[in-house]
This record gives sequence, structure tokens and C-alpha cells, in this order.
Amino acid sequence: MTRTGSPLGRRVLLGVLGVVVLAAIWELYKALGPATGVVIGDLTVLPRTSDLAMPHVWDMVARLFRPVRSAGDDEMMWQAVLQASFFSLGVAAVGWFVGVVVGMVLAIFMQRFRTAESALLPWIVLSQTVPLIAIAPLVKRWGSQIEIGSFSWENWMSVALIASYLAFFPVSIGALRGLGSPDVNHVELMRTYSVGWWATLVRLRLPASVPYLLPALRLAAANAVIGTVVAEVSIGLRGGIGRMIVEYAAAAGGDPAKPWAPIFGAVLVGLLAAGVVALIGLALARYRRGETPA
Repeated sequence: MTRTGSPLGRRVLLGVLGVVVLAAIWELYKALGPATGVVIGDLTVLPRTSDLAMPHVWDMVARLFRPVRSAGDDEMMWQAVLQASFFSLGVAAVGWFVGVVVGMVLAIFMQRFRTAESALLPWIVLSQTVPLIAIAPLVKRWGSQIEIGSFSWENWMSVALIASYLAFFPVSIGALRGLGSPDVNHVELMRTYSVGWWATLVRLRLPASVPYLLPALRLAAANAVIGTVVAEVSIGLRGGIGRMIVEYAAAAGGDPAKPWAPIFGAVLVGLLAAGVVALIGLALARYRRGETPA
């Protein structure tokens, strides 16, 4: 019996099915759960099921097709969310690209010089323990002091820098593992034929690192999106999905479905980022040993 359907089609179908199941679980809990939520001691384990805390799924979807402000001729909610989503996606893409470049450079440097690995790797790990909310205002303040000729630092650059700060870590670790993954016999064969370090890197180590690098790129994309949204909130950058979440949350009392619209936008940004990395995986499918091509 032959299997029909492409792997991509099956994944899309499973993704849609997952969304339907999640919506069904939401509505089932809203119908059967206690109005005050599930509380154990002083800890709220599950949320309240009131319309204010948990609007119906169809109400949240319908809110996307109404104006941003109920009284007025504003643009439709889905248009505002889409614009903010693409703004945040662009900033996250810049941060992801910078993070990937920095991570790859660090990985190649550490693979080339073992002393550099011993010196840098602990600091790379330690860098991820710094609270993001704490460094975001500092990055904005430092960036505002940069002026080179006609160039001046803008707030979105601070957000992109914070996104790259989160994105470089998985890339540097994953690439370092991948660059060291070739079989010793293959490395020795390259040395036997007097192949230089650079040629060995390009022809052997980089292709061998792809199965390790692609999961790192996916994680870096997720980190860049999270860093962008959180940094937009911390820095106060307008136009992005992070700031929109904060602004719309203030309207939750009179319009419970409104704060969920930018959350859908944040989900869209994450899906688009994951889709871009999936396309990269398709382009590198010939090198993906041990992985099932997307």
C-alpha cells in the first residue's frame, strides 16, 4: 500500500488539526470549568472561565474583523495586527541574521582554536543568564548616545540588537557541535591530501554541521521573535506587536476579545519565522543526515 500526500501537506494538515483541538479544549474548559478557576491553596492553577478572562474563540476571531476602536472609522483590527506583525517580523529578522552571523563566527573561531573554546564557551553560556528586561533599557540608553556623521541610532535597532543577543547562543553552540562532528578518519584523509584548514572547513566541516545547525537556527528564530516582542515592551517601541499587546490589554475590561488580537499576531510572527527556517532546511536537504527533510 503506497502512502499518498506530500510530507509538507501532512504537516500543514496536522498543524490545522492541532489548532482545532486547542480551540475545542479551550471551549470545553470554558463550558465545564469553575467560574473562579482552579485554585490550590493560594495558587491559581487554571484560569477563570468568565467571558472577561476567557472570551469565546468565535468572539476573538470576530473581533479581528471589526474596527480597532468600536466608535470610529478606524482600520480593521486584522489590518492593524498584520502591520504590527510584519514590523516585528522585520526587526526579528534583522536580529536573527546578526545573531546567526555572530554565532557562526564564534563557533568557527572556537573550533579552530581549542584555547578559544575553553576561554569563550563559559562566557557564552553565562551571557544567557542576564535578565532580558534588565538589559533592554540599558541597550536603548547606550544606543541613543551613538552618532556617527549623519547616522543616528534608532529604537528599533536596540530591539534588533536584543533579539540577536538571544539568537546567537543556540547557533554558536549548535554550530560548534556540528563543526566537530566529522569522523576522525575523514579529517585525517583531508590532512593526508594536504588540504588546508579553510578548504576542510568548507568541504567537510560545514556540510557535516547542517544536521546540528538547522535545529539551532529554528531555536534562534524563536528566540529572536521572543526577544523582539519583550524588548518592544521594555523599550516602548511603537508600531510592533509587543507594544500593541500592552496597549490593547488596557481595553480588556470593556472589550475582552481585543487583547487577544495581537497575541494572534505574535503567533503569526513565530509561524512565519519557523517557515523561513523550514525553507532553508529544504535548500540544505542533501546535507541533512539523520533528519527527515521538511
